[in-house]
Amino acid sequence: MKRVVSASLMKESDSYTIKNITPSLELMKRAGDGVFSLLPNGSVAIVCGKGNNAGDGYVIALNLQKSGRECHIFLVEESFSSDGKHYFDMARGMGVPVSLIDGETSLNGYDVIVDCIFGIGFLGEPSGKYKRAIEKINEAEGYVVSVDINSGLNADSGRAKVAVKSDLTVAIGEYKSGHFLADARDLIGSLNVIDIGILIQGEGFSLFEGEDASKILKKRKSNSHKGSYGYIALIGGSVEYSGAIKLANLGASALRTGAGVVRLACPKSIVNGVLPYVLESTIYQMPDDENGLIFNEGAIQGAINGASTLAIGMGLGKGEGKAEIVEYLLKSYEGNLIIDADGLNALSTLDKELIKNSRARLVLTPHPKEFSRISGALPNDVLNNPVFEAMAYAKRMGVTLLLKGNTTIVTNGEECVLLPYGTPGMATGGSGDVLSGVLAGVISSNDASLFENVCLGAYITAMAGISAEGELGEISQLPSDTIRHLPRVIKEIEK
Repeated sequence: MKRVVSASLMKESDSYTIKNITPSLELMKRAGDGVFSLLPNGSVAIVCGKGNNAGDGYVIALNLQKSGRECHIFLVEESFSSDGKHYFDMARGMGVPVSLIDGETSLNGYDVIVDCIFGIGFLGEPSGKYKRAIEKINEAEGYVVSVDINSGLNADSGRAKVAVKSDLTVAIGEYKSGHFLADARDLIGSLNVIDIGILIQGEGFSLFEGEDASKILKKRKSNSHKGSYGYIALIGGSVEYSGAIKLANLGASALRTGAGVVRLACPKSIVNGVLPYVLESTIYQMPDDENGLIFNEGAIQGAINGASTLAIGMGLGKGEGKAEIVEYLLKSYEGNLIIDADGLNALSTLDKELIKNSRARLVLTPHPKEFSRISGALPNDVLNNPVFEAMAYAKRMGVTLLLKGNTTIVTNGEECVLLPYGTPGMATGGSGDVLSGVLAGVISSNDASLFENVCLGAYITAMAGISAEGELGEISQLPSDTIRHLPRVIKEIEK
């Protein structure tokens, strides 16, 4: 796993390194030298703000001038950090042309535009001449390289209202969470990182990759049987949302990912509609009324009997019985309990102490709005600092949390992993139901920790979505297509 850090940890580590190991001028030189080595050929315009990020740009200009390449520094304003001024004076002394960027400036005609306006300390929304400079970069025809992070992009949340859209972003020292979250994936073309010798003073987070999946997915023993890989119960569905429970099971999105036996527990009223989609699984009828499932202890016990892993919530609908069922499971079930969708809506109405004191090993899979409801965090706080909010909640409640998004966050409060995968084609009703089935299958059958298995399940689902997009494109992709591609992805991980 590659390391990912917060902006505050990066600043703390930078300060520590400067104070104890390497002078700031040397670190700035290393940053500029590293970015210079990655620049494509051609003439270069370097757009600089007033902080140390601009200083990296002046070092780049020095390298370009020494190598005989055409370059031009464009200042947003004539203001400099002390280290930046050192390299600016050197660049100007060597004859690098310098101009102030204004309304008449055009960056067309340059093959490469280097963005050195804001660094990772930027917060808020660019305005005035800074907004204009960003717009000038985005209007240009050349290849855009952002230094450390795209100007205007929040280094923690990845949110942006006005920001540079880059072809390449070169992270300095370490990746930041804002390189992967929210708007980042729409603004960053490719992403690279250069090591300049900053000693990180903390743990940070991790980036989950294919090699991590291969380490976690265990090879099956020949001397095994269906009971070796777990019994799963999937509880969900309603007249209004009968497709949800089908997707959790269809093509065996649980069986395909390793489960030994899957029991599909759904309302009696939709059983006939679900049966044609059930081959390898078994059906268990649960009592319901016109609003959905109703609470019946005997029926619940029958549904979960012998199941080591249970997923609940997919398409449960609006019935009042769901809250009673979720409460009962929190109090009495002792296996792996995945709560999704309408199960999370029910959870948000219950006493939070039930979560903390649950006998189950809980996995919660909310999207940001659902997470706001179950955690009590303000929606804007979740969006502005999703990693912090997710880790704090998981630690406080003793759960494994999978926070959905174009980059998935998985945390148990101690460890935190980012998975920047999936496609816009997965932004379709039913994708979460598929994920629940995959998680249940992986958790039930794979001999790894709960946290590792949740990471693995999220990765498998995302990569199956990417594979489906390769076949069908973003617009026509459906959750059932993701299911079809699960075996291909798992086979690749097994290699």
